Amino acid sequence: MTERIDSAPGDDVRPSLLYLLKRAELVVRARLEELLRPAGVTALQYTALTVLERSDGISAAQLARDSFVTAQTMADMVRALESRGLIHREPNPRNRREKVILLADAGRGLLAEFAEPARQLEARMVEGLAPEDVERLREALKSAHRALS
Repeated sequence: MTERIDSAPGDDVRPSLLYLLKRAELVVRARLEELLRPAGVTALQYTALTVLERSDGISAAQLARDSFVTAQTMADMVRALESRGLIHREPNPRNRREKVILLADAGRGLLAEFAEPARQLEARMVEGLAPEDVERLREALKSAHRALS
């Protein structure tokens, strides 16, 4: 059965792209939460770990920006991830008053453990699209981000 939002009888008003993106974000986050629950990691924590996997040794402020959370939320997250041994902090070699955050071996292990399930979740999300449409979607989302950044 088709959802009402996608085709309501007599309704020719299409949902906005903003609404559709938010709806997709929420369902992705819910599925990630389900996937990660056995590891005791939230979707936001997982996102932060994936950011560190790509950009290890960044400040908490940069990690917060790249993980789409506030500085306060990131401070709490860093404490939680550090207490679990998934990350560690070291003095910044360019600014000794600042610390950088690094992915610990346990964090790398967790990411490796969930790499395939996360890939499968992404594949499920786009299973109705042709490969060229997936690439167009990827480029369109990057373009939308650039336009608003």
